[in-house]
Amino acid sequence: MIGAIADDFTGATDVAVAMRRRGLRTVLYFGLPPQGTEPPEHDVVVIALKTRTIPKADAVARTLRALRWLRAHGAAQQVYFKYCSTFDSTRDGNIGPVLDALADAMEVPLVAMTPSSPEHGRTQYNGYLFVGDVLLGESHMRHHPLTPMTDSYLPRLLEAQSAYRAGVVTLDQVRGHVVEQRLAELREHGVRYAFVDALDDSDLEVSGRALAGARLVAGAAGLAGGLAAAHARTGGGEPPAPAPSGVAAVLAGSCSARTLEQVAAMIEAGRPAYRLDALTDRDPVSLARGALAWYDHLPPGSGAPLIYSSLEPAALRRVQQILGTERSATILEHALGDIARGLVERGVTRVISAGGETSGAIVSALGVPGGMIGAEAARGVPWIHTPDGLSLLLKSGNFGEPDLLVEASR
Repeated sequence: MIGAIADDFTGATDVAVAMRRRGLRTVLYFGLPPQGTEPPEHDVVVIALKTRTIPKADAVARTLRALRWLRAHGAAQQVYFKYCSTFDSTRDGNIGPVLDALADAMEVPLVAMTPSSPEHGRTQYNGYLFVGDVLLGESHMRHHPLTPMTDSYLPRLLEAQSAYRAGVVTLDQVRGHVVEQRLAELREHGVRYAFVDALDDSDLEVSGRALAGARLVAGAAGLAGGLAAAHARTGGGEPPAPAPSGVAAVLAGSCSARTLEQVAAMIEAGRPAYRLDALTDRDPVSLARGALAWYDHLPPGSGAPLIYSSLEPAALRRVQQILGTERSATILEHALGDIARGLVERGVTRVISAGGETSGAIVSALGVPGGMIGAEAARGVPWIHTPDGLSLLLKSGNFGEPDLLVEASR
């Protein structure tokens, strides 16, 4: 059994669907499952945490609690720590401390990983991470409001956070099918973390086969798919899933370039749109009340509405300078969570969320324990069907085509 621990909610859905595509029975929980929970018959259990940007000690503690739960429920023969495909983690970030804690707890001498996810335009070459055809540190991620990425060399990024050394398995070594030999060499030289190059899915499948017996692996959903391919007992094939239905609403908090495009597409399509302004009203309860009052007065047949706090980089910097990065994020996340709860109380059954932190806030506010992974609205963005009849689409900020929010909310 495979147990996956994700550092945010959208990342958890991404890794869950990567496993499901290969025919593995996948269960997803938001947060640590309630006491007494016994997962249904499964091949993979994914636990979605919200640890990407919280204090390091808290991130480590929550991750280790998830590991203990997976061990207690027989889902820790292989553990996969899922982080973002843009390695969202500054020099003070949580990826290193969490990996150090997991490797120590599991007594693993070397952990192989890669953030490469070619289907999302993320690739690793010679240890450098690319977003599309540009280096990570030169991409839009250098403007990320919480985890601005200004370096592209993965070993250097991780060593700044970890107590251990990091190395690289090059593309030539992957395509020469000597991944295991290279990992043994790195281990002999005292390296604990190995970033494995990958430019396409076939590279990830090679690495997945080489790592099928590893007790701890880390990375984005790309390598998770490679591992799933190695573990799949059948030729794959996704199980059937119900189609989402009912009243829809879109909540967007991400300020990523792609989400800004998707927000613009919603507005251009004529959908009703309401922007949350934390400078005008700094009380999240009041912000939510205003948005819900606006929703209550929408004319019938106006289409699925958009409620958003997404801002262009210059406007975002102004808000952060006035309110502070953490305070502004907290205000808006709390407001979006309250809005989601209010919308569901008003009969919304399809909630579409843009942004990892936003999705975490919404799921927490709704008290959703988990659900069944359904069909994908975009690669890595599956519908999640909960036991109480809600359908959630939790979109990572950078994922999906420009028309995703429009199409998913029809």
